[in-house]
Amino acid sequence: MTEAAAAAQTPYDLLGGREAITRIVERFYDLMASEAEFAELRAMHADDLGPMRHSLAGFLTGWAGGPRDWFAENPDKCMMSAHRGLGITPETARQWVDCMTRAVDDCGMADHDVARLMLERFDMMARGMAGMPG
Repeated sequence: MTEAAAAAQTPYDLLGGREAITRIVERFYDLMASEAEFAELRAMHADDLGPMRHSLAGFLTGWAGGPRDWFAENPDKCMMSAHRGLGITPETARQWVDCMTRAVDDCGMADHDVARLMLERFDMMARGMAGMPG
């Protein structure tokens, strides 16, 4: 691959596209639903995780530079504002980051540079949603 072609790739492309993001999201919600250490986080969600699986996969796809369908379907929606009022605590923020980290690792991306950068940003967002210092 040429240097210009590598530079033109988005994080979405470098992660493996929609298939990789969907795999991470599915694993994330599977872990959240099945592991006791994420019980408090799971309790914040509706019984049916299907809509959340779809929404998070769509959001992450566009956020990482892939098709921006989620953003077209949710104009002016801000993730920080959407989560305000849900009672996110430092503990549930930590559970979210830990669960997403395990999902990324379980999907074979533990050493993937882009996945690691993505997880750093997730940690920053989760801390912000919980009102924690960065």
